[in-house]
Amino acid sequence: MKEIKAIIRPVRLDDVREALGQVAGFPGMTITHVEGCSSPARHQPHDFKEELLDYSPKVRIDIVIDDQYAKAVYETIKRVASTKHVGDGIVWMNTIDQFDYIWQPDT
Repeated sequence: MKEIKAIIRPVRLDDVREALGQVAGFPGMTITHVEGCSSPARHQPHDFKEELLDYSPKVRIDIVIDDQYAKAVYETIKRVASTKHVGDGIVWMNTIDQFDYIWQPDT
């Protein structure tokens, strides 16, 4: 199993969701509204006020997925979320050692 996480611009969420719905094996995702800022080396605030208000709204996507489908989902997020500008966000993937659904159907 893999865990894919991405932090993207909120305006890209609908396009990412639509694209992921077309990817084989896509299991669904959890969305969290977050705020973030880029590294000072990538963005230099012009004044103190801008430095204090440098946080911008973002959306975090969390997905747990079978290994065989993970690469396609990862690449789809990377491609569709991009506007080709600084601040588009980040995407990463981790291996999950153990995974279970909390709810189990009666047997």
